[in-house]
Amino acid sequence: MTKVTHVFVRITFEIDGKLQAGLAADHLPPKWFTKDPERPLDEEVGEMLAVIRAAVANARAIRAATPFAFWRELHGSQGAWGRARGLPPLLVHFGTSLVERALLDAFCRATGTTFAHALRSNRFGIDLGAVHGALAGSAPGDWLPVAPPAEVFARHTVGLSDPLTEEDISADERMDDGLPQSLVECIRAYRLRHFKVKINGDAARDRARVVGVAAIFARECGDDFAFSLDGNESFREVAAFADSFRDLRAAAGDDAFWSRLMFIEQPWHRDVALSPAIGELARTWPDRPPIIIDESDAEPASLPAALALGYAGTSHKNCKGVFKGVANACLLAQRRTRELPAILSGEDLSNIGPVALLQDLAVAACLGVTSIERNGHHYFAGLSQFPESIQAHVLAHHGDLYTRSAAGWPRLDVRDGRLRLGSVVAAPLGHAGDLDLSDLASEQLA
Repeated sequence: MTKVTHVFVRITFEIDGKLQAGLAADHLPPKWFTKDPERPLDEEVGEMLAVIRAAVANARAIRAATPFAFWRELHGSQGAWGRARGLPPLLVHFGTSLVERALLDAFCRATGTTFAHALRSNRFGIDLGAVHGALAGSAPGDWLPVAPPAEVFARHTVGLSDPLTEEDISADERMDDGLPQSLVECIRAYRLRHFKVKINGDAARDRARVVGVAAIFARECGDDFAFSLDGNESFREVAAFADSFRDLRAAAGDDAFWSRLMFIEQPWHRDVALSPAIGELARTWPDRPPIIIDESDAEPASLPAALALGYAGTSHKNCKGVFKGVANACLLAQRRTRELPAILSGEDLSNIGPVALLQDLAVAACLGVTSIERNGHHYFAGLSQFPESIQAHVLAHHGDLYTRSAAGWPRLDVRDGRLRLGSVVAAPLGHAGDLDLSDLASEQLA
């Protein structure tokens, strides 16, 4: 895949008697929502557009007292629409999440507040008990940070085919966009300290990969690094992953390396990831590392089900839902008070601005996530694909988060391995100002 569709959704809501537009955006990423290797890419993009159109159509009929009540009603009607068509919830509620994000953006603009303030003061009207019964009677402000962090670690993904060193880059694969390309180059350019290492269940390849990155981390970062492993849903046999992990531990046997493993992200395919076999494995693997779900976090009930099976938590990404992410963060915070494993990570490999990435950062920061996967500016050459007017807008309003690359277009400004979020958390929902999209060639979705 060399191109991906990026969609902007602008919806006008009536809030407190006045009209206010809200904006949301995201990639339409083939192969993530369904992981079907046989389907054509265009067919999957068309299906995602149909899901978005359905969510917008369902939203038109809703009148609600609060943003949360609006989301609850939309979640129900969109879910019914998807079930009638046999579509998976993760895909169905991608449409819900885009409407939800546009609503939250509009609400914050109409009421002159920020997402952070509205969340802590519960101006959204969130009823946590309606999502997770264990949270009944509490509010987000009881569980979430008093203030979002001023900066977060940019967790750099080492993809399955990403070059580790300069020697790994052949002449015909050398990029000329001015950004560092190999893992070593990236570490040195951005002083990276947090990483995500992809594995895929090929035992020999995974061993070589983990051994290679372990040596690089030790040489380039000393003892100042942390990492996660992403199993990419590669394992369909539940016990096979336990064997694979023990093999990796033996291959890269440095205890100092493994002591810096933060968690493992969804090694099992979604078909088995929430099956009773996971719970049975957990009972026989007491010294297992923390393991979280990602793709299996499709519905509000997914995280409680995963925790009951022995998982340590889940990921947040806005495409899975903002209010669901808020409720999940609060449930995990409650678990911490009982000294139980409780991890909420930030994952969204190719997310980019000018809207989607900023909204994702704003929400994740307010949930207390401080290590967030953020490689999109590499995969898409920053914001070079957008018109100059949009590039200039982002640099003018978010000069702490973006900087001009050597080629002149905006890229994320990763310094000391971190991203600064001052302008993001001060905006209504991530993106500041009134973004003019008129220079984009667009398709009217609804």
